[in-house]
Amino acid sequence: MAYPRKLRFELRRQRQTETREKNTGRKLAERRRRDAKMLAKLRAGTPPYTPDVMSWLSSKLGKRATNVTADDLAALTG
Repeated sequence: MAYPRKLRFELRRQRQTETREKNTGRKLAERRRRDAKMLAKLRAGTPPYTPDVMSWLSSKLGKRATNVTADDLAALTG
């Protein structure tokens, strides 16, 4: 059954809201797990770090992985 355009968009918006509410908790939990795992790898290892750690550092610090300094690492692991 074909719905009128306005109704289709309203239903789509409603589904998107429901999905966002459902996924938010899971995503937050996953981020906490990933942060803990990466901090453990960071504390256990020495430079050069693996690409997954460097990518995580880059996103946490808001700078390119090549620009991460020892001071940044010390402040993050603090």
